[in-house]
Amino acid sequence: EIIITPKMSFGTGHHATAYGMMKAMLSLDFQEKMVLDMGCGTAVLAILAHLLGSNKVIAIDIEEWAYNNALENISMNGSSNIVVHNGGKEKIEGEFDIILANINRNILIQDMYAYSSHLLQSGLILFSGFYEQDLDLIKQEANRQGLKYISHNSKNNWVTAKFQKL
Repeated sequence: EIIITPKMSFGTGHHATAYGMMKAMLSLDFQEKMVLDMGCGTAVLAILAHLLGSNKVIAIDIEEWAYNNALENISMNGSSNIVVHNGGKEKIEGEFDIILANINRNILIQDMYAYSSHLLQSGLILFSGFYEQDLDLIKQEANRQGLKYISHNSKNNWVTAKFQKL
C-alpha cells in the first residue's frame, strides 16, 4: 500500500497511464537496481520502485509544487532511498538500470536522447503519457536512440511501452 496526497501533482495511480506504468513495473526485477523516475509528480512510481527493491531512485519533476509534493509523499511512505530534484533532463546524472517516464508524447520524443544516454546497456525504459495512435512515433524515436521495442499495454487508449537499450 502506497500513501499519496496528490495536492496539485499528477500521479495517484488511478489514471490509465499511472496504472499502466505500475502494471508494467510489477513484471520487472527492481532488486538492487538504480532507477530514474522522470516527471515524477507525486512520486508514486518512485515509491513503488523502492517497495519493489530498488537500490536507489532518483525522481525529477520540472514543477516546484510537484517536487515539494513528492518529498512529502516519500516521507509519508518511509522511502529513504529516493532523492528528488526540481528540474528537467538537465538534472539527470549517472546511469540507470530502469528509467520510468510518464510524461507526454512531445516531451518524451524531445528528451528521449537524454534518457537513452543515461540508460545502462540492456537497461529498460518504460514510457507512458501518450495515446495508442502515437505509439509508432514513440517507437521511431526510440529506434533512433538505440532503444528496442519490447512490448506495451494499454488502457482507455493510453499506452505504456517497454523498451530496452541495445
